[in-house]
Amino acid sequence: MASGKGLIIVDFGTGNGSNEASVAVTGLTTISATSVCEAWVMATNSTVDHTASDHRYFPVFAAVTCGAPTAGVGFTIYARSTQKLTGKWNVNYVWAD
Repeated sequence: MASGKGLIIVDFGTGNGSNEASVAVTGLTTISATSVCEAWVMATNSTVDHTASDHRYFPVFAAVTCGAPTAGVGFTIYARSTQKLTGKWNVNYVWAD
């Protein structure tokens, strides 16, 4: 059972874009160093830069993974793409003890 959940934006930037981006998920005062974390992109998400349809196809060319949690703080979500991406993407996450 998840201990917490949320939605955060990962930003690949502007211009020529990037193959990698990351975002720190902070303020998780109840997360422990032994918690497990998971991140994913939902097809129903959208941002000012990308539609729900764009989010639907995100997993075809990109993936998100979670770094190790820091107790009382949070963790980092890493995104990596085979293509250079630009703009902001919504990423869902959960963690559990």
